[in-house]
Amino acid sequence: MSGLVLGLDLLLIASLAWLAWQALFGHHRFAAVVHFMAFGLVMALVWVRLDALDIALAEAAIGAGVTGALLLATLGRLPAAAAHAPAWRAAQRPLVLLSLATTLLVTLALGWVAWQLPRPGLAGPVGEVLSESGVENAVTAVLLNLRAWDTLLEIAVMLAAVCLVWSLGPALTPYAPATALPGLPALTRLLHPLFLLVPAYLLWRGSHAPGGAFPAGAVLGAGGVLLVLADAVPWMHEPRRQPLLRLQLAAGVLLFLAVGLVGLLLTGTFLAIPAGVAGHVILAVEVAAALSIALMLMAFYLFGEPAR
Repeated sequence: MSGLVLGLDLLLIASLAWLAWQALFGHHRFAAVVHFMAFGLVMALVWVRLDALDIALAEAAIGAGVTGALLLATLGRLPAAAAHAPAWRAAQRPLVLLSLATTLLVTLALGWVAWQLPRPGLAGPVGEVLSESGVENAVTAVLLNLRAWDTLLEIAVMLAAVCLVWSLGPALTPYAPATALPGLPALTRLLHPLFLLVPAYLLWRGSHAPGGAFPAGAVLGAGGVLLVLADAVPWMHEPRRQPLLRLQLAAGVLLFLAVGLVGLLLTGTFLAIPAGVAGHVILAVEVAAALSIALMLMAFYLFGEPAR
């Protein structure tokens, strides 16, 4: 490792630590949110340095984009005095120190466990069955074939979170931006082709390189939040479209379960995909999962405000 690369890595580590501190202990809540969004962008660069481009895209779209937009929207609904109040109080110092110490101990423990794992880990066993998985990328093969249970449960957790958010009020109440943003429609029209082309490319790329449903859904969801801010998705507000919206939200989980049941009938193992059709089935599941993830992110933002 050259000195320049080592210096870059140390700079990224120092930036993450400083931005995290400012996000947690900033003098004002608005500044804390801005530092949180900057933390997400720097974290995306860290994932790029670790050659995890799919996670980097998801981090930038969800961590810095969608979550930052939700936090800014929350600040916009707070009274002016509360929005500019200190993000934390000195009385919380003992609890903060205890949390930092616990986080450090857990990190060290996980690092020690990871260091003790045998080399090369699961790379060998995955490589032996990669040709039967239907894809050429080991990560996609693990997430959607060899260990598809994990991916199914992740999407199910997101769907459960949407149900929890919607249960906060007696009915779905569309979010209306508190402040008119006249430049957003033009920005939305300018970026809309990119928010369609990039997810399509990521879905195609996922079969042989980093990509797949989650980064594609994250980028598509970030574009959807921009459409919500520009008030460009009126169909999501219409009561007669709500059953269709619920079906689209659940499409990823439903298709996953259908694939699992068909695999159980054909092979005797739940979520086992026959090698001859694995590639086509994985592509269909990825498309449905990406659309569901994107709509879930939009649903968090569109219907995320409890009834008053």
